[in-house]
Amino acid sequence: MNAQTPAALSPYSSSAGKASRSETHTLSVLVDNEPGVLARVVGLFSGRGYNIESLTVAEVAHAQQLSRITIVTTGAPETIEQISHQLERIVPIHKVTDLSLLDRFVQRELAMIKVRGKGENRTEAMRLAEAFRARVIDATTESFIFELTGAPKKIDDFVELMRPIGLVEVARTGVAAITRGPQGM
Repeated sequence: MNAQTPAALSPYSSSAGKASRSETHTLSVLVDNEPGVLARVVGLFSGRGYNIESLTVAEVAHAQQLSRITIVTTGAPETIEQISHQLERIVPIHKVTDLSLLDRFVQRELAMIKVRGKGENRTEAMRLAEAFRARVIDATTESFIFELTGAPKKIDDFVELMRPIGLVEVARTGVAAITRGPQGM
């Protein structure tokens, strides 16, 4: 599981009235690809006052009309488990897997990072981009747009290093995650 941080108390936590540890979880949800499913999934989180830190959705089986939703959220372990069970009861959902509990999953994210820079800042931005294996996908005499794929922490680190150089903006896709090994979801 990911790093633990103190959580705000939630009326939905089984330890209401006591401090509870907050954990980051990555949930993979296999759903029917039909209108309204995503709204129902998101509504379950917002109805309980929990934030979705990352959300990606795409069709994964065209013939069966199935989509995969990957959700990264933070909360008390008991609450995440409760949300997972409630997700399983939504009719167009086929399977919910908390990948964070498996300890055997890979997650990646794509980001485009625009950096302004001339002279020494331009050289430093290129040096750091090379170290992080970021690709230049657009360049002008005054700026770059880098493409970076990797774990969310890697992207966070790169963005923080670009901030003093001349970070202009960041666009991120959200996390895509899959279990390791031969078994499917």
